[in-house]
Formats: sequence, structure tokens, C-alpha cells
Amino acid sequence: MNTRLRSVADPVSQRPVGPMYRSIVAFDLEGSTTRTNPVKGYLRRFMYDVLERSFEAAQITANHLEPLTDRGDGVLVLVRPHDDVPKTVLLDRLVPLLTALLREHNAAATDPALRMRLRTVVHAGEIHGDDRGFYGEAIDVAIRLLDSAAVKSALREATSPLVLVVSEEIYFGVVAHGYADGGKYCPLARVRVANKQHRGWVCIPDPGAPPALPTPGHSYRSADYLRSA
Repeated sequence: MNTRLRSVADPVSQRPVGPMYRSIVAFDLEGSTTRTNPVKGYLRRFMYDVLERSFEAAQITANHLEPLTDRGDGVLVLVRPHDDVPKTVLLDRLVPLLTALLREHNAAATDPALRMRLRTVVHAGEIHGDDRGFYGEAIDVAIRLLDSAAVKSALREATSPLVLVVSEEIYFGVVAHGYADGGKYCPLARVRVANKQHRGWVCIPDPGAPPALPTPGHSYRSADYLRSA
């Protein structure tokens, strides 16, 4: 076995340096496999724009974040530990802002294919990073919750353009202590990661209506994006 293969095959020699604690937020577009590629391109561009506007309005800046991880029809966001970005900002500021912007976009979209509905997860835990990106069991849990059948079903049945699922860590550490409205959360999702069951609490968020939402940096006229895609 050559040196390169031996290095890859030996997990002990590749043991990561200590873990890093991060808040984990991920988004996934409903029904992306049913869209044409030009429509997917338009929705991807809009998704990143609306996330940027929501971060700006919630005062979550680049120094709070790891580089965003693209997931094709979604985005993984890792928030560094900062006292000015507690998890309540994610639950009560970022998510309602995003819901409001999605609702505004969908109301203006004349073509149903260009309307966007998102599943969102908020979790937190220890992760690792290397020169290829980020990984770890905490990320696995977040993505499993995001992709769970219960969360997909909740979004299909909701009139809201966004459904939120939070992990046990977020529910018991934040919501159950009254820092968020616990009456909106239902323990609907159950997933298994590393032979352990994890529950997720699902919430249909109210849209935020803050003053002076940041305007998009680009004009998201559907015809223009479909022509350029």
C-alpha cells in the first residue's frame, strides 16, 4: 500500500484536532426535483439573496459565520459562538424575517414554479472542519431532522412558506425555558443517528414585519433570470 492510501486508510493518523461548538442552521427547498434547471437556478439565486437580507436585518454578520456550505437545493449555515447572536436571535428574529421575505416573494410571483417554500432546522453541537468543509454527528442530526418525513409533511400541509424544526438541545435548552413561545412547537420528528433516536420539535413561525428590511442587491425579475440561466 502506498503512503497516500495508507494515510487515508488509517483513521487514527487522521484524527481531527478538537471539536468546535457551533449553532447549526440549514435550509432546504421544497420540491426542487420537480423544477426545471432554469427554475432551479433562479430559485438558488433568490434563496441566497433572501438569506443575505435576513442575516443583515437580524444583524448577523460575516464575522459571526463560517463560510456557507451549498447543498444544491439548500444551504448549511454554521454560527460561531457570539454573545450578540444567541439562539433566540435565530428563532425569534432570523426565522420570522425569512418567513416574511418568502411570503412577500411568493405573493408577487405569478408563476407557481417560481414560488419558494423552505424547511429549516436549528440545532447546535460539536463539529469538525477540514480543507474540504465541515462534518460531524451534530451536522448529521440537523440534516436528518431537516429531511425527516414529518417535517416534509408539515410543510406540505402548512400555508406558511417556511416550517422550522428544532432539535432536543434547542428545545430543552431554549424553548422549554420560555425564551421562545413553546406553545408553537410540537414533537413530531423522530430520526436515528449513530444508533440513537433524536426528536425534533416542529414550529410554523409567524412572519416578522420589521421596519426597513434591506432591499435586494439585484432585481429578481423572473423573466430576466430564466433568460440568463
